[in-house]
Amino acid sequence: MSQPILAGVITALVGYLSSFAVVLAGLQAVGASQSQAASGLFALILTQAVCGIALSWMTRMPITTAWSTPGAALLVGAGGAHFGWNEAVGAFLVSGALIMLTGLIPPLGRLISAIPEKIAQAMLAGVLLQLCLVPFTELGTIPQFVGPVMAVWLVVLAFAPRWAVPAAMTVALGIAVVSSSFQYDAAASLTLHPRLEWVVPQFSWEAITGIALPLFIVTMASQNVPGMAVLKSFGYKAPWSASMIATGAGSVLGSFAGGHAINLAAISAALAAGEEAGPDLSRRWIAGVSSGASYVLLGLISGAIVAVAAASPEGLIPAAAGLALLGTLGASASSAFSDPSQRLSALLTFLIAASGLTIAGLGAAFWALVAGLAVRTLIECKTLKS
Repeated sequence: MSQPILAGVITALVGYLSSFAVVLAGLQAVGASQSQAASGLFALILTQAVCGIALSWMTRMPITTAWSTPGAALLVGAGGAHFGWNEAVGAFLVSGALIMLTGLIPPLGRLISAIPEKIAQAMLAGVLLQLCLVPFTELGTIPQFVGPVMAVWLVVLAFAPRWAVPAAMTVALGIAVVSSSFQYDAAASLTLHPRLEWVVPQFSWEAITGIALPLFIVTMASQNVPGMAVLKSFGYKAPWSASMIATGAGSVLGSFAGGHAINLAAISAALAAGEEAGPDLSRRWIAGVSSGASYVLLGLISGAIVAVAAASPEGLIPAAAGLALLGTLGASASSAFSDPSQRLSALLTFLIAASGLTIAGLGAAFWALVAGLAVRTLIECKTLKS
């Protein structure tokens, strides 16, 4: 019994420490104040904890859920658009509703599956590029802070790759704690205990095309579909419809407090579904419940985490967030450019997504998909047929 419980605790710790900085950076990029970002982080933790516990309990499978880390990175890239926090929250709501609809309407799920994987991965890689450059640009600006974080990341990567990012994030938090002790006023204005702040969503075409649609596609292609594949690789046939309805509904509910999206866990899912959770496959569902319960406990310190991050040296937390996404960027780029016959569409998608292009109020991620699909349809498909 203790082995699956411990595996669930480790799953939650790895998931939280590996990407909380990305979530904070993403929410603040689209207009959230520090207290609103803290609310969004807490909302994500609560909704993913409830969904993970409920799905694992009802299916007797180790179904773990997480916030959309690629989606949070996408928000960083969308931060330059001209819409406010309420419109961003409206886009979060629309994205969650679309996720829920993929469970209710099977043809919609098939439509998303029809988007070429190379184009979806290229869009994600382009979105991640700017954020992944931050650790290196900040290394030249604040080397005394970023240097130790990168050094720990490299050392742990050599001996325990799975713990490299959590270790680096822990060091970044330690530096932030020390720094905040010298900037008490900066952190004292924030509430240390977790608190949800209600947000009235507003809807605009710019936010829906610039945030909701790309967020939906990235979350489905980079989290939900791989998450299902991870579970299947360990012998679990998780219910697609129930999982999408649950995570979609959780995303909708969490959006009212600033949460952008939750989904099936992908990389960290292996910790709860694999051998770390014990030899008995029929008991590994306990790891899913344990992971959800552990997230609730982590949620209790979310306010303090945001307060410490607010008082940290400028650039440190974004640098840590970029470092956390290097692996995802590498995997996405590798997948996007692996097929020579689809390389042109992937390249244009990647470059446009990375450019920050905005036309008619529509963001780079939207135009990247349009351009990639157009080149794929008009040039590459014809070339393959000829």
